This record gives sequence, structure tokens and C-alpha cells, in this order.
Amino acid sequence: MTISLPLDKMTVEEKLQLIETIWADISRDEANIESPEWHRAALEERRQKEARGETSYIPWEQAKEELRRRINGH
Repeated sequence: MTISLPLDKMTVEEKLQLIETIWADISRDEANIESPEWHRAALEERRQKEARGETSYIPWEQAKEELRRRINGH
């Protein structure tokens, strides 16, 4: 099946909303999602950095807003 979307006509905000909508649908049943080995390794590396106090976090909503500002040039 091929799905055609007018990506060239969509704004960045519309594309991000589309990604969020698709991910919300995919992640409804986590049992159907198998994480690859590289993902496990990346998570373990982050856990180790956190344990050593070498990392910090911001809330997801704040991160999305910062990304939108960067993409939109504001």
C-alpha cells in the first residue's frame, strides 16, 4: 500500500502534528512495538550518564515548543 500526502504543501507544524497523531496510534499497543538493540544500548548509556550526574532534562512540552521555535525561526 502506498499513501500519498501533500507534504510539500504542509507546514512544519502540520507535519509535526501528523507525526504525533501517527505515533499515538502506533503506541496504543506497546506489545506490538519491538525496540531494536541500538535503542536498548542508547537507553543504558543515558542511565549511566544520569547516575554520574552528567545529564539534565526538560519537560516534553517545553522541548516541543523549543523545537517549533527553532524550525519556524522564532
